[in-house]
Amino acid sequence: MPDQKQTSIAKFKNKEALIGIVGLGYVGLPLMLRYNAIGFRVLGIDIDDSKVAKLNAGSSYIEHIASEHISQARNSGFEATTDFRRASECDALILCVPTPLNKYREPDMSFVINTTNALKPYLRAGQVVSLESTTYPGTTEEELLPRVQENGLIVGENIFLVYSPEREDPGNANFETRTIPKVIGGHTTGCLEVGIALYEQAIDQVVPVSSTKAAEMTKLLENIHRAVNIGLVNEMKVVADRMGIDIFEVVDAAATKPFGFTAYYPGPGLGGHCIPIDPFYLTWKAREYGLHTRFIELSGEVNKAMPEYVLSKLMDGLNNSGKALKGCKVLVLGIAYKKNVDDMRESPSVEIMELIEAKGGIVAYSDPHVPVFPKMREHHFELNSEPLTAENLAAFDAVVLATDHDKFDYELIQNHARLIIDSRGKYRAVASNVIKA
Repeated sequence: MPDQKQTSIAKFKNKEALIGIVGLGYVGLPLMLRYNAIGFRVLGIDIDDSKVAKLNAGSSYIEHIASEHISQARNSGFEATTDFRRASECDALILCVPTPLNKYREPDMSFVINTTNALKPYLRAGQVVSLESTTYPGTTEEELLPRVQENGLIVGENIFLVYSPEREDPGNANFETRTIPKVIGGHTTGCLEVGIALYEQAIDQVVPVSSTKAAEMTKLLENIHRAVNIGLVNEMKVVADRMGIDIFEVVDAAATKPFGFTAYYPGPGLGGHCIPIDPFYLTWKAREYGLHTRFIELSGEVNKAMPEYVLSKLMDGLNNSGKALKGCKVLVLGIAYKKNVDDMRESPSVEIMELIEAKGGIVAYSDPHVPVFPKMREHHFELNSEPLTAENLAAFDAVVLATDHDKFDYELIQNHARLIIDSRGKYRAVASNVIKA
């Protein structure tokens, strides 16, 4: 009887394997395109009927992924389905599903668990199951391992289990799926070998670590590093502002040091699926070990306070003009969580909009990447993006620059806005209508 591990490895090396991508969002879709581009057959599995229908029609629903690329993938064998039974056809099942926090800021593992449970009846010998969703150390062992083995399969012998965290950076033109090194940990050495065979076809550099836990912790360290440093520079911003110093000038000057300093810039708060959420996975898990992660929680507090800080600057600016926020018209510029993308997840801009509305302000927004305010689980605005014209800008009592998209005409904004609350440091020169926030 042939060795199952070697048979699986050979399938990936010969590109005979069918790659199953479960979850076709910001992580799953680029991964699908990469495997398709190098000659693999790819099956996409998602619970969202509308996403599956769009993909099968050759259309994209993510701005920075062109429909042309989806159409090319369809023409070369890619297919999307909502039918989890088809997982049995796949040689690899790569899970790219959300891992949000619940209202108590604890990990919500329901997407991972429900997806694994849905796949469980269709797992078979020879498959490799890879979790890419960001999560706490121990998830793969505690949640996936028992479910994968429930029907008699043995991980490391006839089915293989790995954790390999996603590292997508939507809108970053300097990196793509292929060029971002891929960390991977296996439940056993055999699992790791099969996992490497899966990923080394598609990714330039694969970085093996000793366990799934180490791989899970690696992803958290990357994002906690960023969250803590952004928390630090946001706190420095508040101090610098009180002292009459421009923090952006200070960061730029410090960044000229060729060693020992990495530039992080302040903003209106943290956004995206990773940085505002991932640190809390570790703080939650650390409690199980009797540990209190003070640095992580402190940076979380500082970053969480930034939308309120922007609101206070807006209220101060209006107050200086003899106006109260209540009844004032405020235009929020940029509601995606970062520049040049259409991704709204955890965007601090939306929290700023809610804070303005709660104080009686009349809020509107302009974002060239988000023409209509999308349906969101927790945020509800019936709004369309406002056109940026001289007349329209002048009609608002204030504009809040929340996300610094390159498509904005910053000169037009400065020339015609009555008051600008700049949370991104776009306006460096002192101006009578600009307040730095």
